[in-house]
Amino acid sequence: MIHYRSFCNTDPPGLVNVWNESFTGRGAVVLRSATLLEYFLFAKAYFDPEGLIVAADGDQLVGFALAGFGPNGDGSGLDTTAGVLSALGVIPSHRKQGVGAALTARAEAYLRRRGATTLYAGPMAPLNPFTFGLYGGSQSPGFLDSDTAAGPFFERRGYFAQEGKLVFQRPLDRPPVVTDGRFAAYRQRYEITVGPRKETTWWQECVFGPLELHDYRLTDKATGKWAARASLWEMETYSPAWNEHAVGLAELEVVTDARRKGLARFLLAQILRHVHEQFFTVAEIQAAETNIAAVNLIRGLGFTQVDRGRRFRLEA
Repeated sequence: MIHYRSFCNTDPPGLVNVWNESFTGRGAVVLRSATLLEYFLFAKAYFDPEGLIVAADGDQLVGFALAGFGPNGDGSGLDTTAGVLSALGVIPSHRKQGVGAALTARAEAYLRRRGATTLYAGPMAPLNPFTFGLYGGSQSPGFLDSDTAAGPFFERRGYFAQEGKLVFQRPLDRPPVVTDGRFAAYRQRYEITVGPRKETTWWQECVFGPLELHDYRLTDKATGKWAARASLWEMETYSPAWNEHAVGLAELEVVTDARRKGLARFLLAQILRHVHEQFFTVAEIQAAETNIAAVNLIRGLGFTQVDRGRRFRLEA
């Protein structure tokens, strides 16, 4: 008989087994021990054992659901009105027996008890309290289409797909060849500086956790102000599953008055040349499927779509 309870300190080995049996798609990390769960889940400042519900068949863990909350407006704390089901896994031998539905119901009840008025399924930045670095790739795109059971499961429970993120990858066996008449002037006006990610909020520090992000900034030589920046991280957690030395772009920003001038294209082209020289083998980037300009920019740099993520919403 299946019984359900909150997380206990003895659960990590069983959770590793459930994770590896449940999440077998291209966007999930393979866990060799509980160490990555400690880094990316349990060590979060806001991790709540009651938000990690496990299903057990006797002494064996057969499933789990992980729920949390998004950030407040300035990223200095949680906003408990926005609840997120970040992960749901059931091992194959116990599927189609109501375990996933029972876990989801308990996770929803936990979120509502804590004050959630809107419930989401699928971690998508900035509503991504957990699983960055373990699932989704270079950022948190929601639940991936390559995990084919996720969408139909949540839609049957009354959730609807709210938005989507496209996942792109580009092999780095060759540098990009980008022709743009504006680039010569940009090389004269701007310099690219690289350093550790700075000016992070409490929320960003929690989400990125133990990962070291590097900021590439396009800085005006005359004023010293940056016009565009991108944050990258070495995707070591995915290397065993992908057999690639991957680098991921987690953030890309252009200041408002410098947009639509080709600066993002210029910066990304220089970054791709740099990471090509650093012996990375593949780069990943994500973009909202409704952001046509960003999608066209990414495709123009030689990226190919490999997946799509979606976040689902339920009115509480």
